[in-house]
Formats: sequence, structure tokens, C-alpha cells
Amino acid sequence: MSDNKDNRFSYAKNMSQTARRRNREIMAKLQTTREKPMCPADLAPKGPLAVKNQVIGILRQTKDGGVVIPDPSFKDTDWGMVEVDKNHLNGAPFDMVVVCEILNPEEGKGKCRGTVKEVLGDFGNNDVRMTMVMRQFGLSQTFPDEVLAEVEPLPVNPDPEMVDAEIRNGRTDLRDLLTITIDGEDAKDLDDAISIEELRNGNFRLFVHIADVSNYVREGTALDDEAFKRATSVYLADRVIPMLPPKLSNGLCSLNPNVDRLAMTCEMLVDREGSTYEGKIYESVIRSDRRMSYNEVYRILTEPSDNDKDEYGPIVGMLGSMKILADCLKRMRERRGALAFEFPETKVILNDDGSVRDVMPYPITFANGIIESFMICANEFVAKQYAQMEYPFVYRVHEDPDPIKIARFSLVARNLGAIGRLSGKITPLDIVNFTDTIADDKVRPVVDELLLRSMAKARYSSQCLGHFGLASRYYCHFTSPIRRYPDLYIHRIIKSVIHNENKKSHFSGLVERAAEQSSDMERNAVDAERASVDVKVCDFMSDKVGEHFEGTVSSIIDVGFFVVLPSSIEGFVPFRSLADHYYFDERRYCAVGAHTGTVISIGLKVDVIVENVDTELNRIDFSLENDFLPAPSGRSGGKIRRQVRQEGRQG
Repeated sequence: MSDNKDNRFSYAKNMSQTARRRNREIMAKLQTTREKPMCPADLAPKGPLAVKNQVIGILRQTKDGGVVIPDPSFKDTDWGMVEVDKNHLNGAPFDMVVVCEILNPEEGKGKCRGTVKEVLGDFGNNDVRMTMVMRQFGLSQTFPDEVLAEVEPLPVNPDPEMVDAEIRNGRTDLRDLLTITIDGEDAKDLDDAISIEELRNGNFRLFVHIADVSNYVREGTALDDEAFKRATSVYLADRVIPMLPPKLSNGLCSLNPNVDRLAMTCEMLVDREGSTYEGKIYESVIRSDRRMSYNEVYRILTEPSDNDKDEYGPIVGMLGSMKILADCLKRMRERRGALAFEFPETKVILNDDGSVRDVMPYPITFANGIIESFMICANEFVAKQYAQMEYPFVYRVHEDPDPIKIARFSLVARNLGAIGRLSGKITPLDIVNFTDTIADDKVRPVVDELLLRSMAKARYSSQCLGHFGLASRYYCHFTSPIRRYPDLYIHRIIKSVIHNENKKSHFSGLVERAAEQSSDMERNAVDAERASVDVKVCDFMSDKVGEHFEGTVSSIIDVGFFVVLPSSIEGFVPFRSLADHYYFDERRYCAVGAHTGTVISIGLKVDVIVENVDTELNRIDFSLENDFLPAPSGRSGGKIRRQVRQEGRQG
């Protein structure tokens, strides 16, 4: 920001000293060099319900009116600070969260003037913070009246006469087949259910039952239009923004236990090598026998009790068969070179009032992997069927990585201990074999992160381009139509083929549009979910300034390094806070002290102090409890320095 800009935001003499100090802090945080104005395309609104030329932020007082400081979560449409003269405040109180309309959007970032359209409330209120995130990303928990009007006459459960009619018209009745769902304890939208049989030849018959959402969400309806706009459910830290109204997502479509449900079943024969050698897709009626949780399944398979047979009956044996088949499928994917990234997600545990009780890594066990393996198996089978038919379809694609990015990754990975090189036309298996040569487990997380950055982003496409990360030639998303529009859309295509409706030309002109919208809204949802977690994590840490924690160096950039705590919370240690001057060695992916030669590398254990928590910028800063400079004999500083150097040599 230029000097004359600072002068325009000078403060009235009658403002309190506290207010002046607070405003100086705010301006200092946002002070940057002037950037080239952004073009209108860069400032396009995000999200399914986003409003053009609006920004959400905190209204601060200035001499001539106010300034709206945008929320940092929505960087893609950052207008910069927006000036609001006194005639456009519209009675809005200062220091509140407001919705501001941009009056001169053609000017771009840093030159905008606005008018306050709405006051959302106090920034310190939990609900207001989440409302900010929702408005920034164009999300709404409510549905238009015309959508609710279409949903209102639908029953809570399928009418028995309707179910009988569906069976007479060709649906397969699978209600007597032992069937279960396995989900997280908090899940309400149950998309998928599983049945499995071990065959006499040692192979398996796997049934993947998926909610038949397309039976209720019909093309050309207001309900379908709204689902297309949203394209995905969004799982914020404290709430779910569903793609479909709850009457469908949590009720009529959800595969709840002990009630009839319409489904699309993918029935496959899979051998002990993990190969699917036969299968079919058809409409069905199922009745889930029990809702299971991942934790429940994990406990039964690892710590069986004498009461399990009485409590779960034949489900116990079925879980054993599921584990065997899932292991076969996992080994098959490993043989072909599927990449496995394990980045822990953050789970936020809330109190009844919306405040944060605790933060921890989301628990993942092999029970999660069982369902994942079966979903991948079904997705590959369905995609292969329609690719070979050359029928219009929506595929999930992950294209080959850019050779230049892979070459850079290869160089850094070798400096971190990898043996060999990656060049030319590489396969997923080439990457797996290359990274497996790294002996130091402490550097594997950074190698995985660097590899992920070198990859293309997965997206939806009307072209079957394969999935590099899964080492799969054919892949789609078939298994979650309650919460993903591409799954719902291909169900519609599959049903048209089942019923011989000859709609190939109809879908040919629509699949790419569905793919593009689904890709855009998926990225929007990921950003919104991350922003909501950042809000809650900073709230949780805001009263912990000065507290001490043990952590691990997780990433390094040119101005400092990140430290992750066992809770999965991450904070930043700037190099300027250390006694020595550090420079970032990009080839070795470490930081080196100019005077001491101290090496800071990934995986280093450090003790940190929470230095600052900025709830407006959603940023946590740490300082080191012990610096990396030489310390007197017996002091921990010397021990840390020696440990860093040793780990630097190993890395």
C-alpha cells in the first residue's frame, strides 16, 4: 500500500487510544506493495450461490467513513481493503462483520469503494464466523421454495405398493440378502451398503449397493437444477451444507437400516488376485440389516469378544470375508503402482454452543480402507463398462504429471535420500519404486507432500483419461450420489441404458458441462472446508498464547518453517525470530544457519511456545523454546543443535 493510501486512512483525533492502536495493527497486517489490478475474470464470485461484486469482512472506522477488511479465507477474489465513505455506511456499526457491495469492480484490487448492504454480526460470535465462510464461498443451508415444494410430497420411506410395482417392472429384490452399511458415527447421508459372498472356488461375489437418488431427482426439475448448482455437499467444521434437502439426503435416499430402499447395485466377481472378471449393474431394492461404524468394525476384527456372535450374528463372518477381499484389492493396487498418500485430516470436536472442545487428527483405521477398496472396485468396473461402450459419461480423471515438475521432484527427492532418477514417460509404479528407496521414515511425509504438489489435480471430465494416482485406466465416481452430482448424473445415464432409452445424443451435449461444474464446485468445497477448520482451530488456540507444546517440523519455506503438533494443529516459526540468519536450501529441502551451520530439516522434534493467534487472518505463530544457537554445556540448546545437524546429514 502506498504512502498516500496510508494518509487517507489516518485516524480522527477524537478516537480512543485503544481504537487507534487496533487500527494501526490492522493496517500493518494488510500493508503490501501495490499489485497490478486484477481483471474482472480474476474477481469472479465463487460457490454455487455466490453474489457478484460483494465482499464480506470487518468494518473498521476511518476519518472519512470506514474500511472493510475482507476475510482472508477467500483469497481468489481478494478485493483488498474496500473504502466506504460515510454516506455509504447505511447505519452499520463499526467493528462488525458486514456484507459490502463493490461500487467500482472494474478498478480491481486495492482501489475499490463500496457500500454496506448487510450487517452479519459480531466477529467473536461462533455462528457469525461460520456465516462469513458460507457467504464467502456461496454456500447456503436453505433451499429455494420451489425445491422444497417438489420435495414436500415425497414420503419418508418408499411406499410398499411403489416398491412392489418397481419389482414387477424389473427391479431386483435383494431384501433377503445380508447387507450392512459402514460409516463414521456422525454420518447421516448413507450412500453405500455392502453384501459379500465367498464362493466355492475361493473367489468372492461383491455387491456394492448405492442409493438410487436419480429415481427422485429428475432431469429438468428445480431440485435437479439446485443439485447441479451445488454439485457437492460441503462438510464444514460445525455443520453440513447438503447438496440435496435433508428429507432426501438424510431420509428417503439414505440407506438407513431396517427400511426398504431403492438402490443401484454393482455386482462383481473378484478373484483372490483382486481382479474383477465379471459383473453387472442393475436397479434393486435392498434392506440394510445393520448400520455399522468404522470403529465398531475395527473392534470386532481386532478384539473379538464372546458376545459378538449373539450381538451381530452372521455379520461377524461377513466382516471377516470383507477384510480378506479388501486386502486382496489393496495388494492388487500396490502391484500396479497406486500411490498412497497419508496426510492426517483435522477433526474438530465441538461443545453444544459451537465452541471447540478439542482438536485431533481424524482417526483412520483399516476399517476405513475396507470400504474405500470396495468403492474403488465398483468405480473402476462402472467406468470400464461405459468407456468400452463409448457412451457419453462423466469420468474422474487424474492426468499424468508434468515432466518438468517430476524432474524437479526427482532432484529434491535424491537429495533427501532417494536412489535413482525419474525421467521420460514415467508410470505410477516407477514413482513408488523410486520413493521406496528412501530409508529415513522421517522425510517420507515431505517427499509425499512434494510429490503431491508435482501432480495434476484430479477433476471430472467427459473423456476417459485414466487416473494416474490410482494407476487405473478407467475410473469414475459412482458411489456417492447423495453428496456428489457427477455420481447422480452417471446414475441417470446408466438407468437410461438399462431401460433402452436411446439417449446417447442427449447426454453427449451435457456431460462436459456437468463435469466442469462438478470440478469447480469440488474445489470450492475443499477451500470452504479448510477455511472453516482454520476458523475453529484458531478459536481453540486463542486462549493458549504462552503455552508450551512439543511438535515436529513439517514444512520449510524461504521465510520460516511450519511445526505440526500431535493434535494436527500447525503453526509458523519465522526465521526472523531466530538468533541466526537462515537461508532455505531448496535442493536439500532444509534451512541452514549462516553463522552456525545449523540445519533445520523435516521431521525435527522441537519445543515451541504459542506466540500469537490471529483469529482475523486465521494464523498461528510459534516461537522456539530453545533456539538453535550453541548453548553452555549441559543446556538443551546444544543438544537440539547437534540433533538438527545429525538429522540434516541423514536427510
